[in-house]
Amino acid sequence: MTRRGGGQSRRLLPAAANRSRLAPAARRRGGGGTLPACLLDPAFPASSGVTHMTPATEEVRAALAALVREIEACTLCPLHATRTRAVPGEGDPAAELMFVGEAPGYHEDQQGRPFVGQAGKLLGDLLASIGLTREQVFIANVLKSRPPNNRDPLPEEIAACRPYLWRQIELIRPKVICTLGNHATKLISGSPAGITRVHGRPQVFELAGQAMYLYPIFHPAAALYTRAMLGTLQEDFLRLPELLAGPRPQAGAAQPESGQPAPAPAVRAAAAAPAAPAASTGASDVAGGPVPAGSAEKAPTRDEPEQLGLF
Repeated sequence: MTRRGGGQSRRLLPAAANRSRLAPAARRRGGGGTLPACLLDPAFPASSGVTHMTPATEEVRAALAALVREIEACTLCPLHATRTRAVPGEGDPAAELMFVGEAPGYHEDQQGRPFVGQAGKLLGDLLASIGLTREQVFIANVLKSRPPNNRDPLPEEIAACRPYLWRQIELIRPKVICTLGNHATKLISGSPAGITRVHGRPQVFELAGQAMYLYPIFHPAAALYTRAMLGTLQEDFLRLPELLAGPRPQAGAAQPESGQPAPAPAVRAAAAAPAAPAASTGASDVAGGPVPAGSAEKAPTRDEPEQLGLF
């Protein structure tokens, strides 16, 4: 991947050491099948194509900075009274790849940054496996404040925060939005289909006449709770370079006239979308039995709470 900015270009080389850290777990996974060579072989190129990204304009940077200030001062829902810090999101304002989780967890609430716990470390390793860093993508959540005790978001909290996410998407204009986990996928797609059914299957997402890919994957914390999911998560992640290297999908709706409110996002199946293998372990398989609704995203201990929306 070539990164351009400041009048210079530099070649971003794959981090083979980081990729090799993921490979042993991939080799150990059961259920049959072998991961692609780009994960198992450190000599294999980390990216299947070259993506050229144009730096964000000063206007976009200023608009995102203003949005951060607005989020940090937001009092539209009761979460502002219980949060430690708002978590607006961070990353490249011109990123072609954007990750969206459901809500901040304990560590994110303390630092005001998304994905800084153990799930965030795994996300960094997964990015390294395709030759990317956190600084080259944008990471956000549907909710910008942590729900108390990592409970599920309430409808009024989603209604208050969702316009901030739509505005971030409109300004950044990513080619691919990668939703992490069940709840984030359902909230953005508007579909009741669960993550076990739709993971690894790109769909065309449209917002205000701008088309991009919606690409659902399991939340990284799912692999921390259920190691058998790691191979599925890695396989889905390795399809991202192909989406990023290809053309942007075409919008099916006209851009709204100036001054008119943006239509609700529309999602449709991507043409000739590659079929993803079924997950070797779904929510009903965790710990050998069904998982009660809402329990999968809770922290394993009170010392290390994680983000929500795992399965």
